[in-house]
Amino acid sequence: MKNHFRSLTTQVLIAIVLGIIFGALFPKIGAELKVLSDIFVKMIKMVIAPIIFLTIVVGIAGMGDMKKVGRIGGKAIIYFEIVSTFALAIGILFATVFQPGAGVNAHSAKGDITQYTKAAESHGVMDFIMGIIPDNFFGALAKGDLLPILFLAVLFGIALSGLGERGKSVIELFEKLSDTFFRIVNIIMYYSPIAAFGAISYTIGQFGIGSLVSLGKLFGLTIFAMLVFIVVVLGSIAKFYRFNIFQFINYIKDEIFLVLGTSSSESALPKLVEKLENYGCSKPVVGLVIPTGYSFNLDGTSIYLSMAALFIAQAFGVHLSVGQEVTLLGVLMLTSKGAAGVTGSGFVTLAATLSAFPSVPVEGIALLLGIDRFMSTARALTNLIGNGVATVVVSKMENEFTENKVGNQSVGKSA
Repeated sequence: MKNHFRSLTTQVLIAIVLGIIFGALFPKIGAELKVLSDIFVKMIKMVIAPIIFLTIVVGIAGMGDMKKVGRIGGKAIIYFEIVSTFALAIGILFATVFQPGAGVNAHSAKGDITQYTKAAESHGVMDFIMGIIPDNFFGALAKGDLLPILFLAVLFGIALSGLGERGKSVIELFEKLSDTFFRIVNIIMYYSPIAAFGAISYTIGQFGIGSLVSLGKLFGLTIFAMLVFIVVVLGSIAKFYRFNIFQFINYIKDEIFLVLGTSSSESALPKLVEKLENYGCSKPVVGLVIPTGYSFNLDGTSIYLSMAALFIAQAFGVHLSVGQEVTLLGVLMLTSKGAAGVTGSGFVTLAATLSAFPSVPVEGIALLLGIDRFMSTARALTNLIGNGVATVVVSKMENEFTENKVGNQSVGKSA
């Protein structure tokens, strides 16, 4: 029992329950505890850039075959596009069938959305492409933007690989540095239950359960759509590649509860990298797929965006034909990439998407302000699971997966 209490999962779960109770009983104090979560997320972000950079460089330099690197990246991008399209389609289907916005009072849309509409105007596809290339080497690492770091790491890994024997000492140094940063993450994780307590207390104290009730139909339907996506779509993919989705979710449960407590998928990124390597995925595949997936494979965000867009249209009594919904799907496929990595990217992407549909008022996103904090947790959880599955799939595609390694003894050969 004592050892069970020491488990990170147990500690975070207890912290979440206590946070809900504290936020409900002392909402004013609870609303001030967000700083506890902010400290943790900031500490995690502090080590994400070097961990991703070192992991990718060591993986690529150790692999040596640049054609293989390109093949892994290409397969990952194709997989991301196919699966995220399924996610968008599921969101549109559920919103069309169940009509969550029907009967909602659109005149209740109040709130300052200018920060999102302005950001949407300045983050088009070309801005996104230019943003991949950093202004300077150290600036990308300092800012912590994943795609510029990925770009730098791939170039650095290719260059280091070309040095042959002369580059081995650098690779060995980077491996030791990588181990050191993962040790730092393990130290930071001791603080995670406190962060979870603060985040949940803030959410309940600031927004209250009432914000869920008022838009409960959209919230519940979105959660259900995400569950269907995980069980049916990701579950089918997992079965085809001979592992069990439920056993895999159980394997990454610590990371899931960490995201549940902090509402940030980034908080679990370093540990997810480590977990997937222990699970059997090769370091190069993990290093390439995970950071790329955090920008291109946002399955939970895709489901939410497609449902939110139709919710707003329904709330304002705007009927979209099948052709318009298909067009909406296409627009979302582009805008969801164009605003990746932007603060408040969910609203930014939604604002950019609705600008392509003048009949749907962009100010309708104010309807969603009350529940976005809750929805961000659901999005982050789905994104986390989706990227974990993607990494295993690409590893198996490339025969870069070690069966019966730590964590997959019973999963690797499951039907």
